[in-house]
Amino acid sequence: MRIGLAQQNYMIGDFKGNFEKMKFAIEQGIEANADLLLFSELCVCGYPPRDFLEFKHFIQQCESIVSQLAAIAGNEIAIIVGAPSVNPKKEGKDLFNSAYFIEHGKIKYIANKALLPTYDVFDEYRYFEPGNEFNVVEFKGKKIAITICEDIWDIEDVNPLYRIKPVAELKKYQPDFLVNLSASPFSYIQAKTRMEVVQKNAVQFHLPVFYCNTVGAQTELIFDGGSMVVSADGEIIEEMPYFEECIRFYDIDDSGIRPSILFGHDKLIQDKDKISLIHDALVCGIRDYFKKLGFQKAILGLSGGIDSALVLALAVRALGKENVWSVLMPSKFSSEHSIDDSLALLKSLGSPYKIIPIKEIFDSYTQTLSPHFEGKPFDVTEENLQARIRGNYLMALSNKFGYILLNTTNKSEAAVGYGTLYGDMCGGLAVIADVYKTEVYELCRHINKDGVLIPENILSKAPSAELREGQKDADSLPDYAILDKVLYKYIEEHLGPDEIVALGFDESLVTRILRMVNRNEFKRHQTPPILRISKKSFGSGRRLPIVAKYLE
Repeated sequence: MRIGLAQQNYMIGDFKGNFEKMKFAIEQGIEANADLLLFSELCVCGYPPRDFLEFKHFIQQCESIVSQLAAIAGNEIAIIVGAPSVNPKKEGKDLFNSAYFIEHGKIKYIANKALLPTYDVFDEYRYFEPGNEFNVVEFKGKKIAITICEDIWDIEDVNPLYRIKPVAELKKYQPDFLVNLSASPFSYIQAKTRMEVVQKNAVQFHLPVFYCNTVGAQTELIFDGGSMVVSADGEIIEEMPYFEECIRFYDIDDSGIRPSILFGHDKLIQDKDKISLIHDALVCGIRDYFKKLGFQKAILGLSGGIDSALVLALAVRALGKENVWSVLMPSKFSSEHSIDDSLALLKSLGSPYKIIPIKEIFDSYTQTLSPHFEGKPFDVTEENLQARIRGNYLMALSNKFGYILLNTTNKSEAAVGYGTLYGDMCGGLAVIADVYKTEVYELCRHINKDGVLIPENILSKAPSAELREGQKDADSLPDYAILDKVLYKYIEEHLGPDEIVALGFDESLVTRILRMVNRNEFKRHQTPPILRISKKSFGSGRRLPIVAKYLE
């Protein structure tokens, strides 16, 4: 039997575009003489559709696309397609998250997802009824166990959240192999964990596994692909590329599984270097955000600091150098090297820029407001004024020319509120707000590994917002090397203050940092969408109240 995996980049609600991609894959499968072709979870409508699922018209469109795909496949090839299906019972939610097995142009079987994740970025039980009936589908003398994403994650020590184990239930019917339609969001540890989960399923249930994941970005969520085929003893037959659309075919018979010789297969297992993965994910996230929204050009404020330098380099790689405009907005507090470093970076990247000083506007603001400030000294008010003037400049250019403003806030700053609302925190997409400051340096080194693009002085100088004379980040924040470790323990690992102190961190420092995090939740609620690259990003995956007194 020849089985194909279609790892494709869908767009939520783009029924015509998704259909065309799937039609192409079916045509490729027919040309390859494949017997069965797998698609990914909710591929018909894109994942995650969220509240679009509450519209009857949206569901009708899904049903129409499934019917059209069945007609195209006809008698030539069987397909397994991910789409919502209507729950025929009045009890429970109105929909299932389903996999349609289609043979001879007809829906032969519908498998419903049993395990509905409701944690982190997932909210599936809001929309779907969990499947509670298990069976296999027979095809060309083989019994196939069909599962959807989370259904294979509840094994042993990995994720024991549920009372039902779908694969164990399906194993009772003695299937010949297991398939899984997935939409597994990227984090820099996910590829390794995902491979281990698939291998554990294969070994525990002694079943070959065909795992098909989606690829591409949907606003803040990024999907890396990495679809794979694993033998019954856990051997990786092949892991498909990350961040690329790809259709591959595999032959399975009594002697085992092997990639089809009809199509090139370059690398059996993909590299899992953390910084390389984050880099590729961010480039993918920027590219798809612009492409799927129909925009081409980006704009950002280039300060001479490392954060904006990184965002510019990533955006140039995602969109092309001619499509990324930088704006340098020096003030009387800006150092000469900030301008020089920015110009050196722009020269190495070859992207366009403007220089618009803010001194006159800032002086006008302070002069106008001076009588109303009642003689109070220069403080954070005047610092924020500068940031907001820059934000106004950038948003004006964004409006005038249809550019999308890229936010350059990093995760360390976002965590402790080191940023100005309606100033440097504005934008259409927060590119690195899930990247800690220490990781920003690592990413810049990665970009420079084959030749210096980001000037060394940007990497080596002390970070500064340059909003007052002689200002340094260290005046307001702990050293980033320590700050990021404490933030990681609190945000990603959910450790409390006592647990973090027990690891050797200073108690007063831990108290100060955690208070800053909690007090600045109101700022994070007003930030642009944040590209998610970690296991716990700000945004939909971390939901805390703004008004609270925990750790105050």
